[in-house]
Amino acid sequence: MDYTSKFQQMADAARARVEAVNPDDVAALLKAGAVALDIRDPDEHANGHIPASINVSRGKLEMNIEGVLPDLDTVILCYCNANNRGALSAASLKDMGYGNAKFIAGGLNAWKALSATD
Repeated sequence: MDYTSKFQQMADAARARVEAVNPDDVAALLKAGAVALDIRDPDEHANGHIPASINVSRGKLEMNIEGVLPDLDTVILCYCNANNRGALSAASLKDMGYGNAKFIAGGLNAWKALSATD
């Protein structure tokens, strides 16, 4: 998908500020207590997601996250289909005090591709 240059600059800046998690590491992190946070819209989530993930759409993330995940120390693995919305979400969560907010590199697409090869 082609994005506007300003949006892509914002997403790139967010990616530079937050840790990317390799899709190979997601299962172990979830087993250790991390939370997968699907920040896509509910219709996208309904069409496929990482099992046991929580869905809070990007548009309502900052308004609703404290009610869903009140512990600022939670390891949060934000994801979208690829990278941009996941990275933007992780950066917003960091700004709100969630020190362990990260994003899944390549998003759901990368996680699914990894799962398909297992």
